[in-house]
Amino acid sequence: MQIQFNKNIQFTRLVRADGRLREFNFRKLGGINEGIFTVDVSDDRGNRIMFRMQKDNDTWKIIPQPLPGWVVEQEGRFHELIEEELP
Repeated sequence: MQIQFNKNIQFTRLVRADGRLREFNFRKLGGINEGIFTVDVSDDRGNRIMFRMQKDNDTWKIIPQPLPGWVVEQEGRFHELIEEELP
């Protein structure tokens, strides 16, 4: 019997978006969703905005969904943050 361990990747970063520092939480999914990160952040009213990012041609991209512009504008920054954390 072979045991396989997968490292759980989860981190938080502060990113300036829409003129404010916001806390973005990243978590890498495993299993059949391997290669996908979930990301969440609070908006100005305290509501959680949750979205997913997937690697496409060596670039982490937001999976298309309705999101505020200040989130979508940071897609390149999110790519950089994820690449810094991956082994």
